[in-house]
Amino acid sequence: MDNQTELKRTLTLWQVIFLGLAWNTPMIYFSVFGVAYEGSNGFLTAAYMMAVLAVLFTGASYAIMAKKIPVAGSAYTYAKETIHPYAGFLVGWVLLLNYLFAPIIACITFGIFLHAEVPSVPAYVWIIGLIVLLAVIAIRGVSSSANISRLFVILQIIFMVVFCSYLAYGLLHSGGAASLLSAEPFINIDMSLPVVLAGASIVVFSFLGFDTMATLSEETIDPKKTIPKAIFIMIGIVAFLHVGTSYFIQTALPNLSFTDPDSAALELVGVVGGSFLRSVFITVLIAAIFSQGLASVTSVSRLLYVMGRDSILPKKWFGFVHPAFKTPVINIIIASIISLLAIFISIDDAIRFVNFGALSAFFFVNICVITLFFKNKKHSTAAEIVTNLIFPLIGAGFIVWLLALLDLQTILGGLAWVAAGAIYLIYLTGFFTKPLPDAEASENKEPSQVKEAI
Repeated sequence: MDNQTELKRTLTLWQVIFLGLAWNTPMIYFSVFGVAYEGSNGFLTAAYMMAVLAVLFTGASYAIMAKKIPVAGSAYTYAKETIHPYAGFLVGWVLLLNYLFAPIIACITFGIFLHAEVPSVPAYVWIIGLIVLLAVIAIRGVSSSANISRLFVILQIIFMVVFCSYLAYGLLHSGGAASLLSAEPFINIDMSLPVVLAGASIVVFSFLGFDTMATLSEETIDPKKTIPKAIFIMIGIVAFLHVGTSYFIQTALPNLSFTDPDSAALELVGVVGGSFLRSVFITVLIAAIFSQGLASVTSVSRLLYVMGRDSILPKKWFGFVHPAFKTPVINIIIASIISLLAIFISIDDAIRFVNFGALSAFFFVNICVITLFFKNKKHSTAAEIVTNLIFPLIGAGFIVWLLALLDLQTILGGLAWVAAGAIYLIYLTGFFTKPLPDAEASENKEPSQVKEAI
C-alpha cells in the first residue's frame, strides 16, 4: 500500500461551503422541529438566535485556527498542536462520536421515511442501499461529493424559501403588509432565558457543519483564506434560513399544536401547503438526508485519515490514500460498516452521541485559540485581545452552558466513551511513559504553517 499518497487540493470556496451545508443539512430544521418546538416552549426564533450567537463565537475560533493551522483533522489537530498531543488524542477521540454517528443518523432517517412511503420494503433494505451508494460516491472523490451536495443543498434552500412564501402569503391575505412585521417571535413576556437556552441546546445541532469544513483543509485551494470565509458564509446562510423560517411560523401560526413531535414537520407542512407541499417536502427531505450522509462519510473518513497518518490509529490502514482516487478508501469502507448500526439503534441515541462529541470539540477549539494567544510572545493589540482571548472565552462559556443542558444519559454515555479513549491513550503511551506515536512529526513532515502557529 502506498501510505505516502497525499490528498489532492481541488475544492473551491463554494464547494467547501456546500459540503458544510450538506453535512449541516438545512432541512434538519424540519427533522427536529417538533422536539425543538416543545423544548423551547414554542419560542423557536429566540432559541435559534441564541444558537447563532453561541456558534458565531466558536465559528470565529475555528476560523482563526483554520488560518493558522490549515491542516486536515480539525479540532483534533488544533488541540494536538497547541495544547498537548494527549489532549489532541482525547479531543479527536470524542470528535469521533460526532463524525461516526452523523452518517448513522442519515441512514436511520432515510430508512424511516422511505419505509413509510413504501411499507412493503423493510427499512433495513433502504439503509443498506444508501450505505453502499454513499460509499461508492465518496470513494470516487471529494469533488464528486461536493458537486452532488451542491445540487441537493440548493433544492433544500429553494423549498425553505417556498415554504416561507406560503406563510407570508397567508399573512398578507389575512392581515395585509403590516402583519409581516412582528416583534413577538423575538420578545415575549412569557419568554425566559432558561427556556430559550434549553431550546438552543437542541437546535445548535443545526449549526455543526463548519467543523467538517475544517477537515477538508488539505483538499482545499488556498485553505488559509478559503476555510475561514466558508465558515462564516455557512453560518450566515443557516442562520438566515432557520431564524427566518421560525419567524414566519411563529408569526403566522402563533397557536400551533401537533399530536406527535416526531411527525410534527409533516403536520406543519400539511397545514401550510396541503398535500402538494407535503409531497414535495418528503421528496426534498429524502434528497437532503442523502446529501447529509454523503458529507458525513466524507468528513469522518478524513478525520480517521489524519489520526492514521499520525499513527494514533494503525497507519497502514487508516493513513492509506488510494493512488488513483486520491481518497482514504479504507476509512470510507470502515465508516460504511459502522453505519450498519443504523439498523439496530434509534435516532435519539445517535443524536446524543453527535451532540456530546460536537460540543466537546467546540469547547476545545476555543481553548486552543486562548492557548495560542498566551503562547504568542509578541505584544498584542486591542483587536487581537478581543478576537483571540475575549471572544473564545465567551464561546467556551456558551458551549459549557449548552453541554450542561444535555440530559444525564447523554453526559454519562459521552463520559463512558471518553473513559474508553483514556484507556486506549494509556495503552499507546505505556502509562504516559512515552509520547504518542506520530510519524508525521518524527519525520518533520508537518506543514510549515503548524510550526509558525505554535
